Amino acid sequence: MSRTEAPPLPEPLRVPVADSHTHLDMQDATVEESLARAAAVNVTAVVQVGCDVAGSRWAAETAAAHPAVHASVALHPNEAPRIVHGDPGGTARQGAREPGGRAALEEALAEIDALAALDHVRGVGETGLDFFRTGPEGVAAQEESFRAHIEIAKRHGKALVIHDRDAHADVLRVLRDAGAPERTVFHCYSGDAEMARICAQAGYFMSFAGNVTFKNAQPLRDALAVAPAELVLVETDAPFLTPAPYRGRPNAPYLIPVTLRAMAEVKGMDEDALATAVYDNTARAFDF
Repeated sequence: MSRTEAPPLPEPLRVPVADSHTHLDMQDATVEESLARAAAVNVTAVVQVGCDVAGSRWAAETAAAHPAVHASVALHPNEAPRIVHGDPGGTARQGAREPGGRAALEEALAEIDALAALDHVRGVGETGLDFFRTGPEGVAAQEESFRAHIEIAKRHGKALVIHDRDAHADVLRVLRDAGAPERTVFHCYSGDAEMARICAQAGYFMSFAGNVTFKNAQPLRDALAVAPAELVLVETDAPFLTPAPYRGRPNAPYLIPVTLRAMAEVKGMDEDALATAVYDNTARAFDF
């Protein structure tokens, strides 16, 4: 079977659930097709996440047009250094970028602030810190952007959606220093069990993606095991992080049941009970 071929639809869940983090604009299907496939397996709501100004505008427009879609808007942690310092090489998805300095970052953040004021925008993120792809020269821009997003989320009463890669201690430090919003979500939770206890104590939501099913992800399963059921969310981060046994093939919201069933096993919970908790948690986190 081709690595580019979409996995089959899993058995539908008996209880509706929400995908707390997806990128419909990066998937090989129309929004309508993606939502129809998701609904067929009882994934009845998705949070569409923007990573730059253009993507955040698209997220807001898509949420306005589709009741099942809720938007989150932000500059991704890797986007902030690109805006400030430029990116002469670029990537397949991101073309070459000229340096814009702090003024360009402030201009982009002002656009995110304006989008965050919209009613159908439910979150501010994904923001945070990513020390995997951004070197030391980009850390200051990332942290400045992260702190600005925290203030935007608090000003508009929206959930803060955190991207944390290889930066656990610094993300927690900034949240302590700046004061976390009332509703804070660790997207694609990647910490260990000890960090899960810290997040639980602070009341942060932890959203688990398809990588919780990977063979080498025992520390992630240990974290899920100790995370309180009332703070657990599920996500695809589609088209990335497709759950086993489909790892490496395109991910989409309709594959949420695969991840949720694996999570229920880790937590020793009935599938329906976990689905109910996850939907309620997602609605509480994103106020829908």
